[in-house]
Amino acid sequence: MSKLARQGRMSSQSRRGVRTATALGAASLGLVALSACEQPSPVVTATVGGDSVSTEAACYDDGKAIPQDEVRKCLGKKADKTISVGTGDKLRLGVDPKTAEDGWLVLVDGKPALPEPMKKTYYSFPGEVFFQEESAPGQQPSAPKKSVQLTIVQTHGGDFNGIWHVNLKNTAGE
Repeated sequence: MSKLARQGRMSSQSRRGVRTATALGAASLGLVALSACEQPSPVVTATVGGDSVSTEAACYDDGKAIPQDEVRKCLGKKADKTISVGTGDKLRLGVDPKTAEDGWLVLVDGKPALPEPMKKTYYSFPGEVFFQEESAPGQQPSAPKKSVQLTIVQTHGGDFNGIWHVNLKNTAGE
């Protein structure tokens, strides 16, 4: 083999080595970049008929307890997703399996809708129950609310570990 042929072969092998090293470096850099990303918070999905909205948590720290001062701020946040609910509609709420495992509460305008945390990934409610105003005994019932804020709270051992908000719009009478 001539000296010129050997140099051509070495240069080809050298280029292949550089390309391989570059590809490995790019792949490694990509993995480092991915590992630096935070995992997205679990979502809560509200479904009425064929319509649904999914929302990420207003507050979530990878399932750890949210500090009390943050809980207050978080509960006061406004929902950015809205779904319409009419009389006779069923509202279906779905949560992440980890949220269900810990337990979750439903609050309507800040007040508990159920006495105990649920442990299911899915729960169905009659839509109209969210819009009824409570009236004092002996008083006329007031008109149903036009909208409410639904808050889903992941709870574990008395701590709040995640908070999600969804607006419910009452379509009865429209």
